[in-house]
Amino acid sequence: MVSGVSAVAALDEPNRRRLYEHVVRQSAPVSRDEAAEALGLARRTAAFHLDRLAAAALLDVVYERRTGRTGPGAGRPAKLYRRSAGQVTVNLPERHYELAGHLLARAVEESEASGEPVRSVLHRNAHDLGARLAAQGAEDGGVIAVLERNGFEPREDGDAVVLGNCPFHALAREHTETVCGMNLHLVEGVLEGLAEDGVRACLAPGADRCCVRLEPSPE
Repeated sequence: MVSGVSAVAALDEPNRRRLYEHVVRQSAPVSRDEAAEALGLARRTAAFHLDRLAAAALLDVVYERRTGRTGPGAGRPAKLYRRSAGQVTVNLPERHYELAGHLLARAVEESEASGEPVRSVLHRNAHDLGARLAAQGAEDGGVIAVLERNGFEPREDGDAVVLGNCPFHALAREHTETVCGMNLHLVEGVLEGLAEDGVRACLAPGADRCCVRLEPSPE
């Protein structure tokens, strides 16, 4: 899988960016010859950059016979390029708004079906998600590694761990209580999933960090 950063980096080359912009403006897939002629490039140069864009998941490759003929003698299908059906998103620092949207939407739907309060459902689902994230990363390190991999930017602060980034930052600013509660239960799920009994998650909001902080559990 190509990362969003790698995909965007592929556009740093000027001719590659021009080719990408040309292809995505067209209503139909574009051949190498058409792209080369439109931008005044050598066919080999256009082909190289188009294939690099396809490798970076920025363009999709399709094969079509432009003559409309089929069967023997119709010739080989042409290799054509079009805008990728995928979506590339890069957020620095890391954000996961789609994940928050899924959790919130699921909480509303389950609440309507069961009558359980929305916030209770959200907290339970966030906790379950944290446990799944812990299970997925259990072999690659402890809680620091799992939180780092999921965009929280943990850093040690004495005996505690501060989470330097909130993956749901914009939502947390507008809906602080809801999102911070979701974050707290998600991190608690990570701790439980990793059996981190010596650490507890608590709310400690700050302007430059996530609202959750990890501290040693009381004796």
